[in-house]
Amino acid sequence: MKKLIVFLFVGLIAQLIDGSLGMAYGVTSTTLLLTFGIAPAVASASVHLAEVATTAASGISHWKFGNVDRAMVVKLIIPGSVGAFVGACFLSNLPGDLIKPYVSLFLLVLGFYIIYRFLVLNGRAPSVSGKQWSNKQLVPLGLVAGFLDATGGGGWGPIATPVLLANRTMEARKVVGTVDTSEFAVALSATIGFAISLGWEQVNWYWVLTLMAGGIIAAPIAAWLVRKLPSHLLGVLVGGLIILTNVRTLLHAWEAPASVYPTVYSLIVIGWAAAVILAVRNGRKGVASKEMAS
Repeated sequence: MKKLIVFLFVGLIAQLIDGSLGMAYGVTSTTLLLTFGIAPAVASASVHLAEVATTAASGISHWKFGNVDRAMVVKLIIPGSVGAFVGACFLSNLPGDLIKPYVSLFLLVLGFYIIYRFLVLNGRAPSVSGKQWSNKQLVPLGLVAGFLDATGGGGWGPIATPVLLANRTMEARKVVGTVDTSEFAVALSATIGFAISLGWEQVNWYWVLTLMAGGIIAAPIAAWLVRKLPSHLLGVLVGGLIILTNVRTLLHAWEAPASVYPTVYSLIVIGWAAAVILAVRNGRKGVASKEMAS
């Protein structure tokens, strides 16, 4: 009973973060499960299965709250599904651990750029309306993000969300909603691939269903939350999360001493908190300026 409560809590927290920031369900849930003593293989299998239900609930919730670009979802689903299926089928033969640090380094730089873009350039670099991503841009993005999601234990949100946010063609909330909605097809394809290549003998279905339940409860709350958050604040939150998760990956890959972790994490959290406070102040100034102008 205690473990079922843990899974319910983990599923709720992970989906709340993923649904409101467009990433980190896999990273958050796997990390929390391992923290509670769940075996790595069981944690990974459980998370992949649970994502099928949680992403469906999240997608429906985002769709209901108007956080989805329908055309973008259609363009992302096919390449993302293909990439996820191929990655899952060939997981045992792919050097996922070797690829991860390079991807994380790229995403780390992208995370800093996103914070800069929403914190410093907010208001001076308005979104470009009417300009759509082409298939030549979205197909490679979907393939790579889907492939790395299956092979690296997470990657759809951490790759697709910052790349789409870095361009100024979509609102932050629509980027989050679109990525979350399209992730259902990616998670389903990865699950089918894993079932064909590995099987699910180690999966405890009671744990999976409990993990799903927590995510389903959190999905509409997260979708509502992303609609209410100002775009500049949402961008800073996403950027900070990208930096935090990818620094963790790099520290593990570089086998940094355990004593370094607290210092690095503390500096990131302090800087992230300062950026959030500054974003809130900028938002208040923007509201005050509009009121004076009117």
